[in-house]
Order: sequence, then structure tokens, then C-alpha cells
Amino acid sequence: MRTVVVVPTYNERENIEDLVVALLDLGIAGLEVVVVDDGSPDGTGDAVRAIAARRPGVHLLARTGERGRGAAGRDGFLRALELGADRIVEMDADFSHDPRRVPDLLARLESGADVVLGSRFVDGGGERGRGALRRAITRAANAYVRAVFGIGVRDPNSGFRAYRREALERIDPVTLTAKGPAIVHEVLLRAARRGCRIAETPILFVDRERGQSKLGLAGLASGYLAILRFRMSERSVRRRP
Repeated sequence: MRTVVVVPTYNERENIEDLVVALLDLGIAGLEVVVVDDGSPDGTGDAVRAIAARRPGVHLLARTGERGRGAAGRDGFLRALELGADRIVEMDADFSHDPRRVPDLLARLESGADVVLGSRFVDGGGERGRGALRRAITRAANAYVRAVFGIGVRDPNSGFRAYRREALERIDPVTLTAKGPAIVHEVLLRAARRGCRIAETPILFVDRERGQSKLGLAGLASGYLAILRFRMSERSVRRRP
């Protein structure tokens, strides 16, 4: 059983070595890590190369063309499939997603799910280090996504996920169109519409302690407009003869 963890990065040198080592030290047989770096000027790619030189199972995908969270996620999925992954995990590099929860996501795959979301809003989940306004925005955004997509998951904005290989192939990552963080919504909608069994498992989301967030208000606004486009696009695909 081969597990590949995909980690998109941009300027995460402060976090990436600790994260990769923590993942490798989980002791999961067959686990490998693909860091998808968008040409970080802070030397994130160099840090990953140094780790790869001394630890097997570490891969750097250094992207130089189209940039952005969406394109990085798409290319990371494709690389994981090329590597022969049976299970694919995606997560952020800033420790907002605790690597110690990876086994929990994989266990839900083993119990029958095709796609597993690490959720802040199921029993046992939560958030730490975020202000009241940001928590309110997150809850409103989740309600909006659920309403537009008609999907009953509690945390559709979560980017901490695990996939069976067959589910990711059904999602068809090469055709994903999202440019930014809205890729998590595009993938979720495709998974639901294409018959994947979606489950959630609790996580504690911890706001980053090192480095700076790349998501601003403009990115949020663009992402939630994209959600409507994804819904219309998927409806069009379903209506084709």
C-alpha cells in the first residue's frame, strides 16, 4: 500500500523541513511526500532538496509555469498518481493541519470511504488561534458551499483530505480548472457528483505560528465566485448526452 502526501508550498522554508520529517516519522509503511513548490524565493525548494538527499521517499516538484494553489494541487495529484500511489493525502505546509492526524484520515479510507475530509465541525474537531471574526467567516463560507453544492459535509472548506486512488482518478485531476484555493471546492463537487463516498474525521485546525498566510480578501472573494461557476460547469457535464 503506497501513500503519497502532497504538500503545495510557497515561501514555507520555516515549516517545510519539520513537516516532512514529522510525516516520515509517522512510521506508515510506503509513505512518501511530494512537495509542490511554486518557485518560492525564500529557498523552500532548496530545503526540500536537502531533505531528499538524506531521507528516501521525499520528492520535489518545482513548478515554473502557471502558478497558484489550484495549479499546484492539480500537478501534485498527477505526480502522486504517476508515483503509483494507492492513497493520496493533501495538506498545508504551515502546521495548521497536524501530521499526526494523517493516520485517522487513512483509517477512514480503510473503513470504506473514497474521500475523507479532516473536519473542524464534527464531534471532536475544533479550531485554535483564530479570532471570532475569522471563525464566523469560515462558518458562513461553509454554509454557502453546502447550499450551492447541495452537499451535506460539515467542513467543505477543509484542505486536509485523503483519497483512494480510484476516487482521484474519477475526479480526473488533469481537467481541474481552479487557479487558486477554490480547487478544494471543485474537487469536492466532482467527488460528490461522480459517486464517491465522502466521510469526515475530526481535526484541530491551528492557525499558523510561522510564516505568512497567502490568502487575502481578494482571493476569498474570487474563490466564492468560482464556486458558482463550478456548480454550473458540473451541471453542464451531467446534461451532456
